[in-house]
Amino acid sequence: MTRELTVVSADGSPLHVEIHGPEGAPAVVLAHGWTCSTAFWSAQIRDLAADHRVIAYDQRGHGRTPAAEVCSTDALADDLEAVLAAALAPGEKAVIAGHSMGGMTVLAAAGRDAFEEHAGAVLLCSTGASRLVAESTVVPLRAGRLRTWLTRHVLGSRAPLGPVTPVAKRILKYATMGAGSAPHMVDRCARIVHACPRRVRHAWSHVLNLLDLDHAVRELRVPTAVVVGTADRMTPPVHARRIAAALPVCAGLTELPGLGHMTPVEAPDLVTGRIRELVSTYTQLKEGA
Repeated sequence: MTRELTVVSADGSPLHVEIHGPEGAPAVVLAHGWTCSTAFWSAQIRDLAADHRVIAYDQRGHGRTPAAEVCSTDALADDLEAVLAAALAPGEKAVIAGHSMGGMTVLAAAGRDAFEEHAGAVLLCSTGASRLVAESTVVPLRAGRLRTWLTRHVLGSRAPLGPVTPVAKRILKYATMGAGSAPHMVDRCARIVHACPRRVRHAWSHVLNLLDLDHAVRELRVPTAVVVGTADRMTPPVHARRIAAALPVCAGLTELPGLGHMTPVEAPDLVTGRIRELVSTYTQLKEGA
């Protein structure tokens, strides 16, 4: 069972939301990353919707959600709050999973009323809270001002990505995926990323460049699991380790050998399994108490 709805955020921006699975089942909310869409979570949706209510939404400017005037971490948090309030019953708890910018969305919303009301547990996949450009290893140089400058210009480029060609897939695989990623995974990620409008990609790159959510990690008071690939060039493991060390209630840090930034696609069973564990350990227990 699948239904779609349009949720209106605090500034009036409409958000495309999909709800998969049976009514009354344990709830899972999925927030995708920069240049992606709900399609990025297709493996998790397909598996979890058999016995969970899976709520996935397109971030502003991505997928089927129109671009908005405002691009900021506060806007991301407003959007997540609006989705939680519209898709969940009052007081209903959910596991909220965020990948990359989706994880930053979760951090930005930590401590807010709707988030506190509905978050039973959290999964952060391949994300960071600050110093994203300075610590990215997409540009193969030693850390320093030159690498940071080049990375900022590469990630913030206004150039169109163009069609999904073999060369484009090789570039995307190098930047965002592990060396052993299967061709069908690379193709899928390339098609999702290339579908993101370049104006949207550029606008959000500025937000990520200035990201500073270290304080928000300490506000995330629900059990939170962290997953990262050891070959992640976009948000290297240093970010996951720093977040895990600062979390008030860390439910585990999982480092996946040889995997890159696209962990929900590269390790779909593991990510889905971690979501299931969080649901059964935390949200079902709370609702049954």
